[in-house]
Amino acid sequence: MNQIVEKVLFSEKVAKFVVDAPRIARSRKPGHFVIIRVDEKGERIPLTIAGADPVKGTIDLVVQRMGVSSSKLFELNVGDSILDVVGPLGKATHIHNAGTILACGGGVGVAPMLPIVEAFKKAGSRVISILAARNKDLIILEDEIRKWSDEVIVMTDDGSYGTKGLVTAGAEAVILREKVDECIAIGPAVMMKFTSLLTKKYEIPTQASLNAIMVDGTGMCGACRVSVGGHTLFTCIDGPEFDAHQIDFDELIMRLGGYSAEEKVANERYLKLN
Repeated sequence: MNQIVEKVLFSEKVAKFVVDAPRIARSRKPGHFVIIRVDEKGERIPLTIAGADPVKGTIDLVVQRMGVSSSKLFELNVGDSILDVVGPLGKATHIHNAGTILACGGGVGVAPMLPIVEAFKKAGSRVISILAARNKDLIILEDEIRKWSDEVIVMTDDGSYGTKGLVTAGAEAVILREKVDECIAIGPAVMMKFTSLLTKKYEIPTQASLNAIMVDGTGMCGACRVSVGGHTLFTCIDGPEFDAHQIDFDELIMRLGGYSAEEKVANERYLKLN
């Protein structure tokens, strides 16, 4: 059992949970994730570690309320406990002095991007971060990202904050004005797809952190398989980060929607009962 020691609401559907997990806090690295189970009847859901305090023995998890499992987690408060928190899982981000790195985060993808931005900055890189969302209310962790970035650009679909437009518009403006050595994209699959197409056009090496459906998280079930460079890889043990220019994003998007009908039914049933 892992106790929640702090809960911060970013919006009515997005919250940060600070969870007691000392062993994970001591060993996690940027890019790692955990798989949680809220209760005995809950499904296993992957969440990237958005931060950690090895002294306090806590990790930060940012959750967007979408389906049944995320709703159950979202409704927990300080003092409540999460049944299972397993990790750290996956491969850590390759951190080095990358020259100028462009970090593109969409929606809650900014949460896993935060420790990566911090690590690249500490390694000596120039970091330009782009935060993108549908509107101002969905922009999260801006102050924290600014702390570790040389520049932060905010893009909103409706123009309610920052500059109106998609993340790709902000990214291309940076690429056209200065040399970008590497890019990392984290967010909705469609956002990562078009960011990847943009950077491929300009021949900028790009990593994307995938949000594939997972079950066991150890490479046994195959639920999170993804095609990268024509090869089948597992997001949980081979990723979650891959060469974005080699990812079959259309297949990923199709697989992410594979249980949409069942998810809708389960969510409707849950809402009726609660």
